[in-house]
Amino acid sequence: MERISTDLCIIGAGSGGLSVAAGAAQMGAKVVLIEGGTMGGDCLNYGCVPSKALLAAGRAAHSIRHGAPGIAGGEPIVDFAAVKAQISTVIAQIAPMDSQARFEAFGVQVIRAYARFINPREVEAAGKIIRARRFVIATGSHPTIPQLPGLEAIPYLTNETIFAQTERPEHLLILGGGPVAVEMAQAHRRLGCAVTVIARSRVLGRDDADAVAVVLAQLRAEGVTLLEQRDIARLRPTPTGVEAVLSDGTTLNGSHLLVATGRAPAISRLDLPAAKVAYTEKGVTVGANLRSSNRRIYAVGDVAGGLQFTHVAGAHAGVVIRQVLFGLPAKQARVVPMVTYSDPELAQIGLTEAQARALYPGVQVLRQEFLHNDRAVTDGKTDGFLKLMLLKGRPVGVTIVGAGAGELIGLWALAVSAGLKVGAIAGMIAPYPTRGEISKRAAGAYFSPKLFDNMAVKRVVRLVQRFLP
Repeated sequence: MERISTDLCIIGAGSGGLSVAAGAAQMGAKVVLIEGGTMGGDCLNYGCVPSKALLAAGRAAHSIRHGAPGIAGGEPIVDFAAVKAQISTVIAQIAPMDSQARFEAFGVQVIRAYARFINPREVEAAGKIIRARRFVIATGSHPTIPQLPGLEAIPYLTNETIFAQTERPEHLLILGGGPVAVEMAQAHRRLGCAVTVIARSRVLGRDDADAVAVVLAQLRAEGVTLLEQRDIARLRPTPTGVEAVLSDGTTLNGSHLLVATGRAPAISRLDLPAAKVAYTEKGVTVGANLRSSNRRIYAVGDVAGGLQFTHVAGAHAGVVIRQVLFGLPAKQARVVPMVTYSDPELAQIGLTEAQARALYPGVQVLRQEFLHNDRAVTDGKTDGFLKLMLLKGRPVGVTIVGAGAGELIGLWALAVSAGLKVGAIAGMIAPYPTRGEISKRAAGAYFSPKLFDNMAVKRVVRLVQRFLP
């Protein structure tokens, strides 16, 4: 059996693993990258990229259907198979950045096989034993499948299979109430499918309730049926698809079933006990520095048991690189921006209003409506708002719901993570007319009472005016 010795061995070629591999190899480390599935991982092949391409198609159909003031709309002709073909084209366009050839050009040795630990210092893959000074587990996650009576008899879809579905669903039933369920519900509805979402709890239940209400109102207006706090009693296949019987006796008939009930870490193949790596059902147990119970082994991305976002995996890569390559202390970020790419979008950084009020009785909450933003008015997209949570003049959380919220949250991600005072945002010059002005206006609202409702300020102004030439 061939033996390989290396500085760094990375297991998994998704966002986190590729970021570590690229950085480490280009800075001179000897790197082995092991991937048993598809290069690029979930984000490129089954997650972020295909889902946003599908949402883009849905937006185009929605725009045609509804037109604009003075511009007649009409029912779009949707070629569902062609939409899915375009998604494949988009993936193919991005794939070279994540390809085996590109990373081999960096000097990375890429092994296309699944890896398993055989002891705390070595893994085996494709008949090779790799011994490394440090390991990084970056195996990501996979859809969780709930234990439901009859589900095993249904040819259900997950995010890993729905983008290969070229037949337009007549009626898509979606189990789950998180961002994936919401995004897929809206995209498929706009592409001409009937859609019913069945959620055990509240849809987007972890997000700001006021912001969620804006999103759900839009989904309902477009014809998505939302059934919240409902359990599935049983499922069975039918000649036309699937029948779902809810715990309250309601019977639903759909042509297709999408299971979007969460994700679990992909650790079953790794044999973590052999590596003396502690883990739970949430993933590898790591500290703030992403190091596991085996000091030679780190974990990044979904498998590290925290927030499951591509940008988190990328940030984790930087934390590991600083430690592994330079021996410098580093910790993962405490605040991470999150976006649900519905229309309108819902973005969050830091604490929601409910969380902030629970932690800080003295928190100040400011709210600005898109209705008062000139660019939103000119574009006819005035639904939504920005909600700013302040503690002693510093933002501790921001919620934005509205068109472009995912782009707008970036400024506040900087402000919250850097501990900036709100005056830094209030004092900037924002181009007019842009949606970005809503951030400046929200920040400025913090100072308005101090300036405009303050008798001392008015007395000073009157005094100065008496003596000005």
